[in-house]
Amino acid sequence: MMRLVWESIAAHAANHSSQAALVDERGALTYGELPATIARAASIFTAQRVASMIDNSSAWAVVDLALARNEAVSIPIPQFFTDGQAHHLIDDAAPDLIITDQPQRIAVLAGHLPTGSVQVAGRELFLFSRPAAAQHPLPTGTCKITYTSGTTGRPRGVCLSAQTIKAVTLSLAEAVDAGADDRSLALLPLSTLLENIGGIYVPLLTGSTAALPSLASCGFAGSSVVRPGMLVAALHQYLPSATILVPQLLKLLVECLAAGAGLPDSLRFVAVGGAPCALTLIERARGFGLPVYEGYGLSEAGSVVTLNRAEAQRPGSVGMPLPHAFVRIAGDGEIVVAGHLFGGYLGSATTPPVEWPTGDLGHLDAEGYLYVTGRKKTAFATAFGRNVSPEWVEGELTAGPAVMQAAVFGEGRARNVAVLVAHPAARPEQIAAAVAAANARLPDYARIAAWHLADVSFSQANRLARSTGLPDREAIAHHFAGALEQLYASEASHVDV
Repeated sequence: MMRLVWESIAAHAANHSSQAALVDERGALTYGELPATIARAASIFTAQRVASMIDNSSAWAVVDLALARNEAVSIPIPQFFTDGQAHHLIDDAAPDLIITDQPQRIAVLAGHLPTGSVQVAGRELFLFSRPAAAQHPLPTGTCKITYTSGTTGRPRGVCLSAQTIKAVTLSLAEAVDAGADDRSLALLPLSTLLENIGGIYVPLLTGSTAALPSLASCGFAGSSVVRPGMLVAALHQYLPSATILVPQLLKLLVECLAAGAGLPDSLRFVAVGGAPCALTLIERARGFGLPVYEGYGLSEAGSVVTLNRAEAQRPGSVGMPLPHAFVRIAGDGEIVVAGHLFGGYLGSATTPPVEWPTGDLGHLDAEGYLYVTGRKKTAFATAFGRNVSPEWVEGELTAGPAVMQAAVFGEGRARNVAVLVAHPAARPEQIAAAVAAANARLPDYARIAAWHLADVSFSQANRLARSTGLPDREAIAHHFAGALEQLYASEASHVDV
């Protein structure tokens, strides 16, 4: 992969050296400057297994590219991981070196002070050399280990080869019709594999500009707080043609548009993924002129597997498989992917998979568009024996402006219930209307009979959401146990406790 990107950077440096390659709030690196900047960083970061915790920035990209140039193994540490998760990652990956712009946090996790510092792309990065330790063997060809918590709290290291990353990068660049005139804006952490590929590799491959401002400068605080005004301002400042959103960010932008905010006309491709996105929300976004295209993927498949495209789209689906991927549906409805997959989990002795059962449920239509309906493990059976995927219902409940978050329950019960987080300005009748509108789009067995309004949002800080931002239904069920029991027992539409 690095050879492809490096050759592309060299060609762009020769043909349009003054064009900005990487941009953040501290300035720009041109294509003419980028090769020497990467080479200089590569001469410093000579360890073979390197972890990094760096905020979104040009420095993040330079470090990542320098490690790839050295054929070292890059191990991004997500900033949104708890200290416990980050500590587990460091113990599990046993890196020789940690690079960070957050020395105080890493000093606590590593148990010692930094051993040096260096300036990279206008940012001071601190180095934490680590004593030799036993390391898990790596699957052949591993160049990056991306840690994902999935549906559990303990992160797992997904080992990826350069070939897998190259295949996904080429597929994604083709799917979004990326060109030298584009400008991408990273609004997800670059430690997220999808943003790493879509926000850095695709732009550099095609000779366009990658805008990589710090998450704080775009309005993000922690893993689940966003200041809408700053987010909209960042879009106007960087004027991207492409960006990647999770459904909650798309919803936030739609509510900003509904409140009268304007977005730049530069946007031509807004990819949304990471969780199920209700068709109603997609339609609202498009009604405001947002060019939204839903996709689907997972780290074990190198991130993107399917994507709606300008010339091949079906709203409500997550698109057709990209050229590098294959999808089939198992007998029980589980989505199974093949093509360029990961080499295995770090520390696991299993052989690299030929096919990967995703744990997601869905179906393919006659033309090959994939529809995702929920998670195999979270689906529950009602008292009437009907299977319900809570993600599907939650997506419908949060599609409008009144409900910001939802968690749905009903295992073995005669009726389904929900805990809702309302928009601060929503009135009771608007919440009731939102539930009624969602129910009108759902079959009778999936409808919500009653709900409880939460007095707090679901966040990682209060342990009611996972590190991915998705609701932690087990934690929510425990926290609101009394309210849920009253909902099941009451004839009322909602209860307050």
